[in-house]
Amino acid sequence: MNTHAFCFFGAALTALPSGALHWPDRGLLVVSDLHLGKSARLSSRGGAQLPPYETRDTLQRLDADLTATGARRVICLGDSFDMPGIEAALPEDDQLWITRLQAGRDWTWIEGNHDPGPVSLGGSHRAELTLGPLVFRHIASDAQAEVSGHHHPKARISARGRSLSRPCFLVDDRRLILPAYGAYTGGLWTHSETLRGLMNARAQAILTGQRALAIPMPRD
Repeated sequence: MNTHAFCFFGAALTALPSGALHWPDRGLLVVSDLHLGKSARLSSRGGAQLPPYETRDTLQRLDADLTATGARRVICLGDSFDMPGIEAALPEDDQLWITRLQAGRDWTWIEGNHDPGPVSLGGSHRAELTLGPLVFRHIASDAQAEVSGHHHPKARISARGRSLSRPCFLVDDRRLILPAYGAYTGGLWTHSETLRGLMNARAQAILTGQRALAIPMPRD
């Protein structure tokens, strides 16, 4: 697995190419913005039709990451589902898949702006969670040592006359922002005013894809 290891407030972390964050010493896997049920929500409102496999694709990658890392604890950093209650509209097989992934694991759903957490699927539900030196929440604040999501960061780089864009982690000496883990989730460019305002001049972007690649955060 082509990962990128780094240290954040004394915690030895690993960015996975899927967009998940692994904390081996804690047996923890962190994912953000799964947006499960997005196609079901759009279909129910007569919106754009997406292939009805985005939930299955996301769960398949999550299953693979849990198997590869052996993580026994999971934190979902909010917006795990695309709207409150949409988990009930998922196919039964997908609901059972989530239940199987939770089995034997300490599973925490952090509240997001799209949903407060799927209360019908088990696990604990928190507005935020502090673990060791780190605090986990959905939206970045002014706190130190925080791990968040919400913004779906993505970066674009050019090399050998080609342009490459990927979802990415953002990390500096105050905060760490995870990319969206879910399929069909879109993103916010690193050169956006919002992300430039959140991250300092020493920030790195860790691109996802076939390998997790760390570069200075693109700002233009």
